[in-house]
Amino acid sequence: MLEKILIVDDERGIRETLRGVLEDEDFIVSTAVSGEECLEAVKQNSFSCILLDIWLGSGIDGLKTLERLTDSGSDAAVVMISGHGNIETAVRSTKLGAFDFIEKPLSLERTILTVKNAIRQRKLEQANKQLRRELAVQYEMVGESIAMRALRKQISIVAPTEGRVLISGESGTGKELVARAIHNQSHRSGAAFVEINSAAIPEELVESELFGHAKGAFSGATKAKKGKFQIADGATLFLDEIGDMSATVQAKMLRVLEEQRFEPVGSNTAVTVDVRVISATNKSLDSLIENGDFRADLFYRLNVIPFQVPPLRERPEDVPQLIEHFNRRFSADYGKHPKIFADATVSKLQEYAWPGNVRELKNTVERVVIMAGNAEILPEDLPELSGETAEAAHFRFQKFKDATDAYQRDFIRHKLAQFDGNVAKAAEDMGVDRSHLYRRMRNLGIKS
Repeated sequence: MLEKILIVDDERGIRETLRGVLEDEDFIVSTAVSGEECLEAVKQNSFSCILLDIWLGSGIDGLKTLERLTDSGSDAAVVMISGHGNIETAVRSTKLGAFDFIEKPLSLERTILTVKNAIRQRKLEQANKQLRRELAVQYEMVGESIAMRALRKQISIVAPTEGRVLISGESGTGKELVARAIHNQSHRSGAAFVEINSAAIPEELVESELFGHAKGAFSGATKAKKGKFQIADGATLFLDEIGDMSATVQAKMLRVLEEQRFEPVGSNTAVTVDVRVISATNKSLDSLIENGDFRADLFYRLNVIPFQVPPLRERPEDVPQLIEHFNRRFSADYGKHPKIFADATVSKLQEYAWPGNVRELKNTVERVVIMAGNAEILPEDLPELSGETAEAAHFRFQKFKDATDAYQRDFIRHKLAQFDGNVAKAAEDMGVDRSHLYRRMRNLGIKS
C-alpha cells in the first residue's frame, strides 16, 4: 500500500518541488497552505508523514499546528521544516512530538531520507502498540468476584510504590498476571518486565542466569553474559517459583536485595542496579523455612507486601466470564467462530473443582475450540470432565498428524501439570531431552 504524505507550506514553489520528488518515490502526496488547512486534511485522511513548515503566512504557526495534531491523537510522523531554525525551536518541536527538524534551503536527498525514516519509525511504533494490545488481552485479569475485585484494589494501591511483593497461590491461579499488573501500573511500566523461573533452569545455571557471568567463568562460558538483574536495571524483575532456589543462590540474592549490587559469576567487579523485585511461589515458604530449605531472612526481605491469589474453586462465579474470555481468544487465534457454551455446560464447569485452576480451564476451553465440530458446546463435549477417554477423543480426527498432535499436546500438558510447569522435570520423567521438549511445545503451541 502506498504511503500518504501531506506537505504544509505557504510557499508554492516548495510545495510543488517536494510534491514532485516525493511522487517520484511512489508516495501519494497532498498539500496544504496553512495550519488550519492541515488540521482539516488530517480529519479527512490518514497520513503516514506530514512535512510541516514552522513559519506559515497566516493563521496558526507550525508549532501550534503540531501541538493540535498531538492533542487530536494523530499518529502521523511529523517532520518540521524552517528557514529560520534554531536549537531552541528544534528542541521544542521534538518535545511536542516531531520526528525530526530540517532547515531550508532543503536538501532533497536528506528530505526523502528523513521522510522514509519517519515512516519506518511510525510503523515500528504502530507494531509496538499492536503488540501491547495483544499482550494486554493475553495477560488480562478476568473476573468480577469479590476476591478478584479485592485483588485489583490491592494492586492499584501497591503498584505505584517500590515495595517488594511476594505472590503466593496454587499452580495455575495467575500469579504472573498479578505481577504484570503491578508492573503495568507502576512508575516502571515503560521499562521491561523481566522474568525468570527458578524451577525451569538447571540448578547449576540459575546463578549465572540471575547475575550473569564473566568470560571463562566456567566451561562453555566463551563470552561474558548479562544476568536478569542487570537486564532489569531500572525495570521490574519477576522471580517465579522462588521456593526452588538453592541455598547458594538464596545467600547471594539476600545481598542483592540489601545492597542492589552483585558480582557476576567469575568476576570481582561489582555491578550496581536499580531493580524492583516481585516474586512468586506455589509452595509454603513457612514449611520450607521450618525444614531449613529456605532462608527466613530472605523471606522477610521478599515478603514486604504479601499477595494471595485465590484458587478458582473459591470463585466459581468468575468461571462464565473466563470461559467467554478464552472462547473469544482461542477462536480468534485459530480462525474459528466462537463457540456457544450451553447453560448446562457452564454449570458443569462451575461445579468442577479445577485442581489446575485457571490454567486448566484455559486448556479445556482451548481444546473444545479446536476439537468440537458443533457450534453449541454441550456437557458431553467436555472430554476431560465427562469421563471420555483421551483415546476416544483423538478418534474424532480424520488425519493421522492431527490426532498425533492432539495426543502429544494432551500428554505434554498432563506432564507439565504433574510437575507444576517444570519443563526440565517433565522432560526427565518423559525420557526426552529438555531442548527437544521445548521445541515440541513450541510446535504444538504450548507455552511454558
